Amino acid sequence: MRTFQRLLGLAFKTFWRCVMCVADPVFRWLYDGCHRRLPHVSDPLLMKSGVELGQMIRAKKVTSEEVVSAYISRAQEVNPYINVIVGSRFDDALKEAREIDRMIASDNIPDKYSANLAPYLGVPLTTKEAISIKGLPNTSGLICRKGVASSNDADAIIALRRAGAIPIAVTNVSELCMWYESSNLIYGRSKNAYHQGRIVGGSSGGEGCIQSSGGSAIGIGSDIGGSIRMPCVFNGIFGHKATTGVVSNSGQFPYAKAKARDFLSTGPMCRYAADLLPIFKLMALPDFHEQLKLNVDVDVARLKYYYMEDDGGSLFCSPVHPQIKEAVQKAAGHFEKLGCSVQKVSLTKLKYSFEMWASLMASSGNDTFCYLLGNSVKPINPLLELLYWFALMPRHTLPAIGLGIAEKVRNAPEQDAKLELLRDTLLKEFQELLGDDGVFLYPTHPIPAPFHNKPLLLIVNFAYTGIFNILGLPATAVPMGLCDEEVPIGIQVVGARYSDRLTIAVARELEKAFKGWVPPFDVLI
Repeated sequence: MRTFQRLLGLAFKTFWRCVMCVADPVFRWLYDGCHRRLPHVSDPLLMKSGVELGQMIRAKKVTSEEVVSAYISRAQEVNPYINVIVGSRFDDALKEAREIDRMIASDNIPDKYSANLAPYLGVPLTTKEAISIKGLPNTSGLICRKGVASSNDADAIIALRRAGAIPIAVTNVSELCMWYESSNLIYGRSKNAYHQGRIVGGSSGGEGCIQSSGGSAIGIGSDIGGSIRMPCVFNGIFGHKATTGVVSNSGQFPYAKAKARDFLSTGPMCRYAADLLPIFKLMALPDFHEQLKLNVDVDVARLKYYYMEDDGGSLFCSPVHPQIKEAVQKAAGHFEKLGCSVQKVSLTKLKYSFEMWASLMASSGNDTFCYLLGNSVKPINPLLELLYWFALMPRHTLPAIGLGIAEKVRNAPEQDAKLELLRDTLLKEFQELLGDDGVFLYPTHPIPAPFHNKPLLLIVNFAYTGIFNILGLPATAVPMGLCDEEVPIGIQVVGARYSDRLTIAVARELEKAFKGWVPPFDVLI
């Protein structure tokens, strides 16, 4: 029986590679000529980290109005190239910046805005459209919600506002945040800053792209299957998916329920690793501060490093791109040079990442996807929606319809218990392997940003990120330069539960070693 299964798997892989050999030239022909280089940057404020901008504003080296104005101008300049800004509050942001400038000029800064409590005083902030900012759109790309605006700020936005940050805009997402290309029937498709023929990822894809384009100083995303980390790797920036439960996800649409809440994580997205820890500190719930030990310094030379170059042979995922494998090797090699303990491991259960994620999501007790597509009023009929799509009168995107159909035909509840046990066993293996001083280096995604629509043929590649959502482990996305096609590649650094500070510290070390974010534009400063 096992021999037959191996032969069947080999036959499937061979067939699929033949399909991709035919499809690849078609997608390249359709989209490879779509690239326009972004306008250059000559304002040095656009090349600073958020924490540095906050320090400069507080020290009166620059005003908040100047900083906010610079980022608004940049966002407006690049948006025609990338289509990521879908709602803005530019006038209100400038008004708030002027109020902060008056407060700083008076030399009478309230204690609540001290440097420790408000490191982002006067710094512009953006977030994905699914995360609420009062007065801005909150549709998650669902056409029946067109015109819906948030009445309150999400908890994550409240935390950043409390730290002095000024929200300026919200950015594009995939429909209902459940696909890894940010495209929907309200706002259209977002385009990668490095190559407009390629995707920005999803669902926080617009956020990843505005960060890499220099149109925002700091950002926030959310992640239930890789929605922070995939946009980060495709857009060449940093991002962090937190340990399960340590950051509030309140104020998002759609909002995860029941067990699915344990899989969703809100976290920072930024060009510079220096912003990861300060933003995460602000967002982390007080009940977890003691466990997280965020104020304890990390000596990366004393950590133990484990790595894998791929998932060990998933039947459904793409083979890992050679230069992404090389990026994992380079990261591991860097820590070997520092004299650290570095070990290549084989966690064989990772090859079943997609099966585990799909099963646990389906059995989580969350609202069905078809119900959410009906705006939580009445479930849609996905087959009817497919007919509308073929009739060129779509009411939903094709990926959303496909997911709705898959949800209807799923009939394997007897497998759920087995896959949950497999997940639990894998979590135990990770916890025992990593302990309180180990991290795991792993590809964020098996390939660089694909051409538009190509994810329809690469449906399960997100399993490289999704597995860590259902394990509840912290994972930090780290850019590792550009591949030969001049688009970003990267890895993720994974830790045991509540070891977020370790993965973030390793990200900072890798930024020093491999330069981190590579601007997709010329810098003339």
